[in-house]
Amino acid sequence: MATIEAFEQIISWQEARLLNEKIGKLIDDGTFKTSFRLINQIEGSAGSIMDNIAEGFERGGNKEFIQFLYIAKASCGELRSQLYRSLDRKYINEKEFEDLSVHAKKISSLIQKLISYLEQSETKGIKFKNKETK
Repeated sequence: MATIEAFEQIISWQEARLLNEKIGKLIDDGTFKTSFRLINQIEGSAGSIMDNIAEGFERGGNKEFIQFLYIAKASCGELRSQLYRSLDRKYINEKEFEDLSVHAKKISSLIQKLISYLEQSETKGIKFKNKETK
């Protein structure tokens, strides 16, 4: 695996950004009407996915990165649960639900693959790089 130098290069972060764009468009189009609590929750969990990937990466150590990746993965699950609520309240239709849900599952899978890679990696992270080569 090539060395990642910025969180923007991480595929799961890129996909989470795209998912946020889709969610934002639905919200901006008025799909969620005035359900401000659900809007806050769904925006929060969707944003949390990409934010935790970024924050974990910037910590510079694999152990912390993995911890933040698990939080991001949990946010994928939280978002999927909120999508069910959105579907049940008829804020989104079946096609929108399926598209967003599949996208969230894809991100969750990508995050899990990254976690597995990092757990098996001998490298401990950028902040340990000088210590590892001594």
